[in-house]
Amino acid sequence: MKTNLDCIPCFLDQALRAGRIYTDDKKLLKQILDEVATILPDVPLDHKPPETGDLIYKKIKKITKTQDPLKSVKRKSTEEALELFPLYEKKLKAIESQEKKLLFAIKLAIAGNIIDFAVEDEFDIKKDVDEVLNKELAINHIEKFKKELEKAETILYIADNAGETVFDRFLISELDHKVLYVVRDEPVINDATREDAKAAGIDELATIIESGSSSPGLLIKNTTSEFKKLFQKADMVISKGQGNFEGLSEEDRPIFFLLKAKCEVIANHLGVSKDDIVLKAINI
Repeated sequence: MKTNLDCIPCFLDQALRAGRIYTDDKKLLKQILDEVATILPDVPLDHKPPETGDLIYKKIKKITKTQDPLKSVKRKSTEEALELFPLYEKKLKAIESQEKKLLFAIKLAIAGNIIDFAVEDEFDIKKDVDEVLNKELAINHIEKFKKELEKAETILYIADNAGETVFDRFLISELDHKVLYVVRDEPVINDATREDAKAAGIDELATIIESGSSSPGLLIKNTTSEFKKLFQKADMVISKGQGNFEGLSEEDRPIFFLLKAKCEVIANHLGVSKDDIVLKAINI
């Protein structure tokens, strides 16, 4: 997915939001905006948004002199999600139909995608998750999903945000396959790293691997040679969130995208309304 003109002011907004989570020093925040603004005139519109995001968040790390400016909010998101885990685990177990269980687990995984500090500053996780669970999928390729699942042995599951990782556990449990859970090599926004995934308990269900990409959205060209091979050889690829959709939607292989359309650009690209939830297959 290419950069839209509406992405440009959004880049600045994201930079300010990330800066404010780390500091209330107005001079430092002004420096972040000034230096990020110098990047934007050179952003080609044929670049994918995560390419620009990578430059922006590297700039924020340099200015704030920290490798993980959102570390505290990531920890808090995971803790809040873990508190809710028993509630939704009970709801999932109460469903008798295996088909309905899978759909509920998919919706839970998508619901976790609301925890995104690139888009919002605060969340009422339970309220937002319940709202998603009551929605119908605007794009629903679950039949394709089930057919691919029947044939698959190894699943590559590309993670998005910390906290959201807790809700991924429901779907991974229902898949009942060997799952490789892909995280960022280094912190960027509130995207999940190995540390975040382990804090959510993912290591009890899947093998956690790093892609080599540090951008806020997976870019295959920036991954390790080992990951590139895994990406092509995996029987099934599940990708979470908007950033990964922006980075992977033009890849020439079958992928299932699970996300909530949190901005008009993504919604328009998908042909849905803002805040719709989506299970979309490509190349299948």
